Amino acid sequence: MKKGLLFLLIGLWWSAAVWANGVGVVDASVNANLRLLTSEVTVNAESQIATVITTQVFLNDLGVPGIPLDIKYAFPLPEGASATGLRWLHEGQWYEANIAGEPDTTLPGSGGNVHPNLVTYLGDTPLYFSIPQRLQRDSLLTVELTYVQLLPYSFGDVSFHYPGDYSLIQSGQVLQQSFSFNLTSPRTIDAITLLSGQTLTQLINTGNNANVETLMLEAPADEDYLLEYTLALDQLGLFAYSSIMDSANVPDELGNGFLTFIAEPDPGETTAIIDKVFTLIIDRSGSMSGDKIVQARNAAVYVMENLNEGDRFNIVDFSTSVSSFRSSHVLYTPATRNAAITYIQYLIANGGTNISGAFDVAIPQFASAGDSTANIMIFLTDGIPNGGITDTELLLAHVRDLADQTETLFSLFTFGIGSNVNTQLLALLASENNGLAEFLGNDELYGRITSFYQRIRNPVLINTQISFSPAAVTEVYPDPLPNLYKGSQMIISGRFTEGIPVTISLSGTAFNLPVNYDFTVDLADSLNDSYRFLTKIWAKSKIEHLLIAYFRLDPNSSEAQQLRLDIIDLSLSYGVISPFTSFSGGDPVGIEETELEQPETLIGDFELLGNYPNPFNPSTTIRVRIPHAIAGPMAVRIYNTLGQLVKTLRINISGPGTYEIFWDGTFESGLNAASGTYFYVVEMGKTLLAGKMTLLK
Repeated sequence: MKKGLLFLLIGLWWSAAVWANGVGVVDASVNANLRLLTSEVTVNAESQIATVITTQVFLNDLGVPGIPLDIKYAFPLPEGASATGLRWLHEGQWYEANIAGEPDTTLPGSGGNVHPNLVTYLGDTPLYFSIPQRLQRDSLLTVELTYVQLLPYSFGDVSFHYPGDYSLIQSGQVLQQSFSFNLTSPRTIDAITLLSGQTLTQLINTGNNANVETLMLEAPADEDYLLEYTLALDQLGLFAYSSIMDSANVPDELGNGFLTFIAEPDPGETTAIIDKVFTLIIDRSGSMSGDKIVQARNAAVYVMENLNEGDRFNIVDFSTSVSSFRSSHVLYTPATRNAAITYIQYLIANGGTNISGAFDVAIPQFASAGDSTANIMIFLTDGIPNGGITDTELLLAHVRDLADQTETLFSLFTFGIGSNVNTQLLALLASENNGLAEFLGNDELYGRITSFYQRIRNPVLINTQISFSPAAVTEVYPDPLPNLYKGSQMIISGRFTEGIPVTISLSGTAFNLPVNYDFTVDLADSLNDSYRFLTKIWAKSKIEHLLIAYFRLDPNSSEAQQLRLDIIDLSLSYGVISPFTSFSGGDPVGIEETELEQPETLIGDFELLGNYPNPFNPSTTIRVRIPHAIAGPMAVRIYNTLGQLVKTLRINISGPGTYEIFWDGTFESGLNAASGTYFYVVEMGKTLLAGKMTLLK
């Protein structure tokens, strides 16, 4: 199974929010792509549930006139996000993509090879879509992608990361980059901050609503967007979003009502914390040598320094052989902490990868733990098992047997490092043992492990269950529910048929005693138009639930095949892309004009001074200032609002000075231009600037 599939089904609660501009790929083997002219990103967030609309305008400056090119749109979809819509503008006509019951996993290129820059940029969960129309030289293409995502949260802080660095794909300026983040929250927004260095044009925070806007013109796309906001920690509990949807938009008989709620325990200092029985399992095989084993040691030291008084712990490390810090879990004290840190510092990477042997040692040690503690294992590896039990199904069965013999519930969190890991194995080990799986790059080990540990450091409710009174809510996901930890949240989706008051009970155990949290919610009895995203969140959650069940089975079994069909049906019915579906084809949905803002000036190879007069009739002059001693041809291409090239003007530059390019208001055909808006793109070398002008007759 491909690594990308697993990001959709596991780890959503903890995953990082990562997304970027799409790429118009012509030949992936040589990194030949359309030129990105503009990028517009709009994020509408309800608490931590984000709907992202990202739009790119591309120019085809490849190939030769008269020979159109096939284009494949590729987008680095964030881990855990689900695409819900894609449309594109071609020659003035908007088209909307359909969803097909087949995945799309390839890029155009020589021999199926993909340039390393594209591989790095698109990441592990790329989305692909073949534009049905071929694109002529010097024509424009606009693509708009929509997806939903749960943003990472910890102790009131929510983070947003947009890798705006497009330099692996394209050098030089992007004509326009705009970013809008719109936040609504029932909890007070204590602060919202743009941490990165883009030009901030607006920042508004009214308490329950906030907006951040940036705009950059004729600037390199070489910096990530980083945004963070903080929600009030004195306003905790359960926050619910519900709506009755139109019958035409509900493709099943489970009820027209959709509910999503966010629950969080009080993270204050007085909150009782459940003691942990904790094991850290570290891969020290030969492939972990170098920086990876250094990061692993540093992360392990961090964990040892941040266990809680009353916890018991152990360290298991493995390669071909398996070792253990102690023969059983020991009480966390200054003495055992210091001894463990010394033990960690002597870990050396060599040998094979005996994963089954590691669990042979680690799991039986939990036999004495009982169910009054939070029993947790963190397992990290960068390799595929090549010692002990190596078959995935046999290894999973072996871990099940060990867990059954132990007769103690535990949560297993798995971390796969780099690209050479058995993602299916790690995902299923986690999902079958009340945990989560994460996959990270070679240089992310320390940061991701330490951040994750902070989230699960303080458990407050384990063996979590949910009930509703009256029993009005069904089809509730995730199932089973994860444990609740101090400073973290539980996000749950379900269905209902009637807008009535309902009591939601979250129950579990703490210190071997039953604990119950009750919340009263008024289920909506009508459509709330701003909550249409709820259908996508529910479908996304159910798809992830079914995927976990699917990947536990032999894919050729009748049960697995039926689950695959169920996932495809959900994807097609609710318009949420799954690992077994993709965007395909498309239908026209109307005509819309595109507009580029009039640019500011840029000091670089040249400076665009605009055109005068503007508006004009019947002619205008475009002015360019050259500040450097450069020479060569300069092209000015003029487009109509349909994205069609209507005129190309050329002059030769011969040193510093102000140059004027005259347009007489006629097309290449000799016809006079009609009244309306026109765009002009000025190109010299690798510099590309654009402006907008209006012809009024």
